[in-house]
Amino acid sequence: MQSDNLPLQPKVKDSLFSHVKTDLSAGLVVFLIALPLCLGISLASGAPLFSGIIAGIVGGIVVGILSGSKVNVSGPAAGVAPIIYVAIETLGSFEIVLSAVILAGVFQIILGFLRAGTIAYFFPSSMIKGILASIGLILIINQIPQAFGYSGKELFGSMEDGFSTRVFSEIAGILQYISPGATLITFLSLAIIFLFDKPSLKRYTFFKFVPAALIAVLASIGINQFFIAYFPELALTGGRLVRLPVAESLGEFSTFFTFPDFSQITNPELWTVVLSITFIASLETLLSTEAGDRLDPYKRKSSTNRELKAQGIGNIVSGLVGGLPITAVIVRTSANVSSGGRTPLSTITHGVIMLICVMTIPRLLNLIPLASLSAVLFVVGYKLTSVSLFRRMWKAGKRQFVPFFVTVVAVMLTDLIMGIVIGGAVSVFVILRDNYRTPFFLDRAERAEGEHVELVLAEEVTFLNKASIMLTLNHVAPNSSVVIDASRSVHIDDDVLEIIEEFKATAAYKNIKMETIGLDKFYAQRQLV
Repeated sequence: MQSDNLPLQPKVKDSLFSHVKTDLSAGLVVFLIALPLCLGISLASGAPLFSGIIAGIVGGIVVGILSGSKVNVSGPAAGVAPIIYVAIETLGSFEIVLSAVILAGVFQIILGFLRAGTIAYFFPSSMIKGILASIGLILIINQIPQAFGYSGKELFGSMEDGFSTRVFSEIAGILQYISPGATLITFLSLAIIFLFDKPSLKRYTFFKFVPAALIAVLASIGINQFFIAYFPELALTGGRLVRLPVAESLGEFSTFFTFPDFSQITNPELWTVVLSITFIASLETLLSTEAGDRLDPYKRKSSTNRELKAQGIGNIVSGLVGGLPITAVIVRTSANVSSGGRTPLSTITHGVIMLICVMTIPRLLNLIPLASLSAVLFVVGYKLTSVSLFRRMWKAGKRQFVPFFVTVVAVMLTDLIMGIVIGGAVSVFVILRDNYRTPFFLDRAERAEGEHVELVLAEEVTFLNKASIMLTLNHVAPNSSVVIDASRSVHIDDDVLEIIEEFKATAAYKNIKMETIGLDKFYAQRQLV
């Protein structure tokens, strides 16, 4: 029962149609942001451009209906793009990759039923930032050919074995193959995005609700049409434009979907892709869900396990009809909340609008230059791996910077899974080293008859601290006095108690006087076990 002197709290309206007006407008804004990103991420993945649109539609409608989150927006994510790019090269076809997307969805559902929704919080933030930073760098590098209209051979060769060491030598040879028209559109698109994203312009309604990426894409269409009319030598045509299939009827539209090929299901490389998609898609989803809950003005908490199940079903559906992997995405979620999205109706609306547009105006979408989408991805990649991020990690100290930097380098030089293993190993090493160094407070004082050593043990003293305590006790000089204070400790491992017992048994031989405080209860617990 509520106290009389406390104000009544307004009841949060959570039904699907409780905020129709703001949800519909927010859905439109999210669609405007999502459209260029869906196309751009398809481009970065080396997949058919239609696959990103499918993922956006499925993420909006299917995941929007099933997810327990009120504000999350799901769709194709930049973090998974390098995995798909490598997988298509490794496995040989996008249809085989679709089978990996479906299997990753099955794994996500299993993780949801295993209640593994909190697993992302056990990864060190330095390693997570390193993964995202490396993905940002790969995104930027992979977009260089399209941004400059590169018409020669493939710029970087195969990405199968990680980041190619030939990158910089190949970039030097790009100059003779670049398209001036594509280069101009790329730089103008970048200028528009940076200009329109300035905080001073965000005070105005137009710039606040119309995303800079959409403005850049629309401007690039106008520029290229101007080139076609007056400077045909600069115009971008054919493979340098978006190429979505155009349906003359609903029946023909249904034939545009791609279906999975399970012929490589026994191939170990396929399962590597499955695990990579599962890890990155689940990690991005859980982190985005946590961020979305913080952005939610009503501070509603989402079930992370239900979110994993919803994303898993979404990935199964997306893979079955030719879509890219789906995750919850923080950029679109943030735009959703800031635009007034309060229930899943907003994310469902953005998916429905995308479906309607791809069915009705594909010819307009096919006027978009790929160079402009590359500019959008440059900005997305830079936000993941900005100079300020490296600067912040450096200022945070070696404990944060070393795992972060090692993860970035490892992912770039090997592949995602190996990079995660190496980055995780370094993170664990740093944690073990810190535990090794700080199991107790040590106070040493020199005296005429020897030194006085006082060890105040920490609350938790585990086997990880065994070596440090052993070395400290072994270096106590003869004729000294030692006090081991466990009055603050809550748990002490048997390994550490055995070390203290052994030291006590041999202390008399070195004429060391030993006193213990608070250890009796731990010895008593050992006898009871």
